[in-house]
Amino acid sequence: MAAEKQPTATAASSVRPSPPVRSRNLPWAPLVVLAALGFTAVTTELLPSGLLPQISRDLQVGESTVGSLTAAYAGVIVVTALPLSKFLAGRVPRKRLLVGVVFLFALSNVLLAASPVLALAVAARLLGGIAHGLLWSTMAPYVAKIVPADAMGRGMAVVFSGNSIAMAAGAPLGTLLGGIMSWRASFLVLAGVAAVLGVLAILLLPAISLSAASARPSIRLAVRQPGVVTVATAWPLLLFAHFALFTYIALFVRAEALPDAATSVSLSVIGVAGLLGIWAAGITADRFPRRSLIVTIAVIAIAFAAMPLFSGTWGGLITLTALWGAGIGAVGIYNQAAILRAGGEQGEAANGLSVVTIQLGIALGAAYGALSLSVAGAQLVPLAAAIPAAVALGMTVVGRRHAYPPGRGEGGPQ
Repeated sequence: MAAEKQPTATAASSVRPSPPVRSRNLPWAPLVVLAALGFTAVTTELLPSGLLPQISRDLQVGESTVGSLTAAYAGVIVVTALPLSKFLAGRVPRKRLLVGVVFLFALSNVLLAASPVLALAVAARLLGGIAHGLLWSTMAPYVAKIVPADAMGRGMAVVFSGNSIAMAAGAPLGTLLGGIMSWRASFLVLAGVAAVLGVLAILLLPAISLSAASARPSIRLAVRQPGVVTVATAWPLLLFAHFALFTYIALFVRAEALPDAATSVSLSVIGVAGLLGIWAAGITADRFPRRSLIVTIAVIAIAFAAMPLFSGTWGGLITLTALWGAGIGAVGIYNQAAILRAGGEQGEAANGLSVVTIQLGIALGAAYGALSLSVAGAQLVPLAAAIPAAVALGMTVVGRRHAYPPGRGEGGPQ
């Protein structure tokens, strides 16, 4: 997915010991390959949203039904991510697993491009969802093993920049290609990119011995930590709201009587603004996490509520999607820190729980968007998305003690 998958350096410390490391040099080639893998995964996840009208016409099904391609993708992650990652831990070397995952992305996109009916398209997306869940369960621990401990933040920033670049460029370019050629061509190109990355992963990713694999997480112990359940619910609610609208952004733009090009522009604005949001969160998350998160969620909710009224012009659409994108980019950083803090010694397990609940939020968000579309029409989907965002805001305000405590600049622990 795009914005909620930005780990912090703190996340890395929970999956790796910190022995003295002399070098601050980063292994740039492997990190760039991993960033490209993240770019491919997020583009694969998001691309159906921009191509929804074309897919609907070609497969001869309703546009709201095509939203099942996003829901199925996220839903299979919910079901398979933790069981598969726990089963494979200590059995399959991380490099081999990452290589297998990227070729599975290629296969998924080829099958999707060749699908004559929706059922086969959904099956292809299920394969992609399995690959996606395994990738994000493996990526951060692997990065934590190949970069120096004293350069962890930089290493994570390089790798996970691929997510936001996919939001800013990958999905819009795929949508543009789909408009020029066909939606099938977009997924074939993406499959080709994944195949090339698979070869590069074989050549450039360093191997890690099985003995270096991290311990299996204990979700049972994590949920007992005060604040974990709150964060693991409020964070996914924001992704629930995000994907309720994001999945049907093309239909909303069309309902606002704007040209089809506005869909690609909106996706680009969301992605670029997301990068700015990540930057802003990076400089405020330590000192002002609570205040910053509350303001950020409030901005998202207001932007959603205002879109039916003010998105009928290019200026209004760009302004509100920029606020939306910046907010979604930032909340991932704030909540990543919050889930690790709330989890304490069980921080890695708590983080694993959030991966599953986030994907559940994405899957249900797409379904909620489809329901809103059929009941109220495309123009009011943003207003429907504002409701769960407001609920997440309330949970954040209430969860002061354990889930979202104040930071150093807010009277919290120094």
